[in-house]
Amino acid sequence: MEDLQNINLDNYWMPFTPNRKFKSDPRLIVASEGMHYTTQDGRKVLDGIAGLWCCNAGHCHPKIVKAVQDQVATLDYATAFNMSHPKAFELAEKIADLTPDGLDKIFFGNSGSEAVETALKVAFAYHVANGEGQRTKLIGREKGYHGVNFGGISVGGITPNRKSFGPLLPGVDHLPHTWNLDEMAFSKGQPTWGLHLADELEKILILQDPSTVAAVIIEPVTGSGGVIVPPVGYLERIKEICTKHNVLLIFDEVITGFGRLGDSFAANRFDVTPDIITMAKGLTGAVIPMSAVAFKNEIHDTIMQGPENMIELFHGYTYSGHPVAAAAGLATLEVYEEEGLFQQAKELEPIFEEAIHSLKGENQVVDIRNIGLMGAVHFGSDPIPATEFASKVFQHCYENDVLVRFSGEFLVLSPSLIAEPEHIAIIVDALKAAIRSIN
Repeated sequence: MEDLQNINLDNYWMPFTPNRKFKSDPRLIVASEGMHYTTQDGRKVLDGIAGLWCCNAGHCHPKIVKAVQDQVATLDYATAFNMSHPKAFELAEKIADLTPDGLDKIFFGNSGSEAVETALKVAFAYHVANGEGQRTKLIGREKGYHGVNFGGISVGGITPNRKSFGPLLPGVDHLPHTWNLDEMAFSKGQPTWGLHLADELEKILILQDPSTVAAVIIEPVTGSGGVIVPPVGYLERIKEICTKHNVLLIFDEVITGFGRLGDSFAANRFDVTPDIITMAKGLTGAVIPMSAVAFKNEIHDTIMQGPENMIELFHGYTYSGHPVAAAAGLATLEVYEEEGLFQQAKELEPIFEEAIHSLKGENQVVDIRNIGLMGAVHFGSDPIPATEFASKVFQHCYENDVLVRFSGEFLVLSPSLIAEPEHIAIIVDALKAAIRSIN
C-alpha cells in the first residue's frame, strides 16, 4: 500500500467534510469487499452505513464488477441525444417493474441531486403542457434533504445546506418536520403521534393559493435529516391533500429505494403512490454513479405534444443512461432478485430494531428511531454538547474497526442488505463501547 507520506492531500477539496481537520489526521480507504472496507493502514473496517446509504448489495459484488468490466470493454459511451443503446431501455423496463403501477416512464441522470432537479423541472413542464403554467410554486419540508443543486437546496430543509448560497428559488414553502422528542422518543417504526402535522399542508396551500403550486416533494422517511419516520397515516393524508388540489406529489427515494425498507420502494411499503419518484444510490449499488426518475404515465403523455420530429422536453445530461452505469444497474437489480435481498432486509429489520434500541438508557442517548435497515441514535447535550459527543462516538467506533456516520446531534446506521445478525451485533456493541468510553 502507498505510504501516506507519499500522498498529496492538498489539491482535493472534499465534500461535506471539515477539510483542515481531516487532512491533519486522514482516514483513507483503499479496498472493499462484502461488508468491509480496508483502510490505508491495512485494517478491516465493518461498514455500518453501506457507503453513504448506497452499497445495498455490499461492496465489489462479483456479478456487478464483471458487468461493468465487460461493458466498458465493449461500449464505453453512447451518444445520449438522438441516439441510445439497448441497455438503457432494458434498465428502464426493469425499474418500471419495481415502481408502483402507473409510474412506468423513466428518465436517467447521474446523481440524486440531478434526479431531484429533473423531477422539479418536469413538474413545471407538465403543468405548462396541461394549460396551468401559473403553477410555479414548490413545497418541501423542514429537515428534508434533496441534494445540493439549486432546486434541491431550495426545497430542502437543512439550514447549513442553504444559508451560504444566496436567495435560492422563489416561491418555495416548507412543511414542518414530524419529529417531536416529547411525543415520540424511542418509537419503533412509525410513531402513532403526529398525523395532524400532515394537515399543515392544507394550510400552506390555502395561504399560497393551491392553483399556483406545482408540486410537494418529501422523503417518505427523512434520511440525512435524522431518520425521521412518518407517523401512522401521515403519508396517506399528504397524498389525499395533493390529489384534492391537483398538486403533484414527489417522493424522494434516493435513500429509501431498492430495499432499504425491505421493499423496492417506500411507496410500495407504505402503499402510497406518488406522481413522481426520484432514485439513485441503490440503483447501481454505487458501483457507478447513476440516478433515475419514475414518472406517472399521464405526466409523460401530457408532455408528448407537438410535431413528432420536435424535442418534447428540453432537458437531459451528457451521461443520461450511460452504458456502463446501465450495465451496473441491470446487474445490481439481478443481484437483488436472485439473492432475495429485499426480503432479507425485511427479515433482518426486527433484529436490527431490537439491537439499536438496546442503546436506550446509555449515556446522553435521548432518542432512537428506526425503520427497515435505517436507524438513528440521537444524543442530548448534557453534559457534553451533542455534536461533540456524536463526533467522539464516530471516531471511537472507527478506531475500533466499525464505520458509522455522525451528522450533528445524531449517528446514523444503514447497513447493506447483505448484513447478517452478527454484523448488526458488532456495530451496536461498538456503539455501546464508544458511548461508555466518553466521560
